[in-house]
Amino acid sequence: MRNTKNIYYVSGCTGFLAKDIGKCLLSQFPETNFHEEKFPFIKNVSDAQKTLEYIIRQSAGTTPIIISSLVNPEIRKIFDNPEVELFDICEAFLSRLENCFEAKALLMPGSSRKIDDSGVSKRAKAIDYCLGHDDGTNPDDYNKADVILLGVSRSGKTPISVYLATHMELKSANFPLTEENLNSYQLPKGISRNIKKAVGLTTCPEVLSTIRQERYPGSNYAKRSNCIQELQQASQIFQKYNIPSINTSRKSIEELAAQISQEIGLYKKTSLLRNPPPRTLQTKEHMLQKIGQLAMRKKWLSPDEVRQIIFCQKTDEAKFGQVAVKRNFLTLTQVKSLLSIQEGIKRNAMAAVEQ
Repeated sequence: MRNTKNIYYVSGCTGFLAKDIGKCLLSQFPETNFHEEKFPFIKNVSDAQKTLEYIIRQSAGTTPIIISSLVNPEIRKIFDNPEVELFDICEAFLSRLENCFEAKALLMPGSSRKIDDSGVSKRAKAIDYCLGHDDGTNPDDYNKADVILLGVSRSGKTPISVYLATHMELKSANFPLTEENLNSYQLPKGISRNIKKAVGLTTCPEVLSTIRQERYPGSNYAKRSNCIQELQQASQIFQKYNIPSINTSRKSIEELAAQISQEIGLYKKTSLLRNPPPRTLQTKEHMLQKIGQLAMRKKWLSPDEVRQIIFCQKTDEAKFGQVAVKRNFLTLTQVKSLLSIQEGIKRNAMAAVEQ
């Protein structure tokens, strides 16, 4: 009889990090069943106490496992309870990173997922492009695509294309290889003009046949022999046009998306990045956080004071100083010093880019 363990993910933001890490770890125990629940947006001690009470009550005498990505120490402490087994992701790494960087962590939930208006716009445009170029629509407009997915019917083009747009902000088009394409071994001009953006998707005949049977049971379209023929023809097209191909069977969408982006040169192997370009484009909130870290390094501000300032004003660096002075956290001289240091960092970064 297989064991069942209760797993709870707790977070001050979306909870995706805690769940992703948990899923990765739990996959190493295939003989164990898991009952999993996620508790995102735990913002205060009261929320934490209610969540802990629920978890203990639901576990009915067994010891539940809590995987936490909470960054607030006061809230994290609530779950450090003898009735649960706590795996604290942030506690395991943040204190060591603070020592390495000689700086105090901001301890702000959701910092890694905050994006500015340009980031939102880029994702929205990628999704809009993906939806407008699904299943062979508008192939003459493929010159605007970041990636073009090719494959026979039901080879996984659309879900991967949507993932590339929503999670990686890539303008992804997908084109089905129809009977006309397969028999003529020809691709439309919209694809041949942008062949370096193309990636072929293939799969196992058995897997393809099973998927097609669910949609059209008993049809010639779903027969294994027909699937074999179509996949062979598609493979010959990929070879003719020198298009890299990826087998989608038994792979997650995340893994396939990473492989596709690597094939078209968006991901570079670490060994090839001898001189990576400096990161100069930063969101305004990220700039505020950098100034806050400078202030903490000089021991002018505490992490809590930095959080208060950023919460009050996230528009630009100058307003950071205004709030800090108004609340008597910093003197005007200290603010000018911080902004001067930050401006020097930006100038050095721009100089490196120009060189």
